[in-house]
Amino acid sequence: MLSFSSILANKIALTKIEDEITYNAQIELFILRLDQIHEGISGNKWFKLKYNLEKAQIENKSTLLSFGGAYSNHLHAVASAGKLLNYKTIGIIRGEEPISNPTIFSLKELGMNLIQVSRSDYQQKNTHEFYEKYISPLGDDIYVIPEGGTNEFAIKGTSEIWNLLTFEPDYLSVPVGTGGTLAGLASSNNDYTSLLGFVALKGAQYLENEIAQLSNHQHVPTYFHNYHFGGFGKYSPELLLFIEEFEKNHKIPLEQVYTGKMMFGIYDLIKNGYFKPHSKIVAIHTGGLQGKLSQ
Repeated sequence: MLSFSSILANKIALTKIEDEITYNAQIELFILRLDQIHEGISGNKWFKLKYNLEKAQIENKSTLLSFGGAYSNHLHAVASAGKLLNYKTIGIIRGEEPISNPTIFSLKELGMNLIQVSRSDYQQKNTHEFYEKYISPLGDDIYVIPEGGTNEFAIKGTSEIWNLLTFEPDYLSVPVGTGGTLAGLASSNNDYTSLLGFVALKGAQYLENEIAQLSNHQHVPTYFHNYHFGGFGKYSPELLLFIEEFEKNHKIPLEQVYTGKMMFGIYDLIKNGYFKPHSKIVAIHTGGLQGKLSQ
């Protein structure tokens, strides 16, 4: 079997972003291009899956099962890893309505077996009753990965993102979905860098407590809950225009679910004087470009 760690062979760029806004604010802004790791297992997903797949291999499992919504970058990474490493994959999808979008299409192309469940059932996914109804009938040869990949193995993996930085920035920024990446970063003992979490969900203040528990309260991030553009997977013409202009100016692709919202938020904070002059900011590009809208 191909070693999962060998996938991290691509050089990951730390790209400086220079334009009139950063120049006027005297800010140094960089993007850590985790989207360059792999076409399918890109961004933070590689780090979340690293030790989960190691565990699945130790347990001699041949099927990976996980959970997500219709725009789940995590499920896309699981499906990609499965195809690459010869695992069968199963995705339990939230929602009653017919689902059709680029991510779902890609999951099917990668061979993932999709099981769609009601939203009310999906909310019970961590219960014994859900397991007996949906997972137990599938057999014993299954390694279950939580929604978003967030568990102790994901925290161990995402904590290693620090090793890719060539300097200590004043701020390290990441989009937040289930919180696993931010929790991994927060589990570090780096006291110099301030962590910024741009939450992609509406009304998800509960994540702050969950991330604190996952990171053992090691490092308290600053959260921004006002750049969700209506909720998870939602967007506005303003956001799409920002993404279009950013890509035109900097030749770095963004998507509207996570990275676009984070970069919009960073630029809004820069324009409003949130960062002191001469601050160094690193924004983590978490990948997920398979879900990008065509423009």
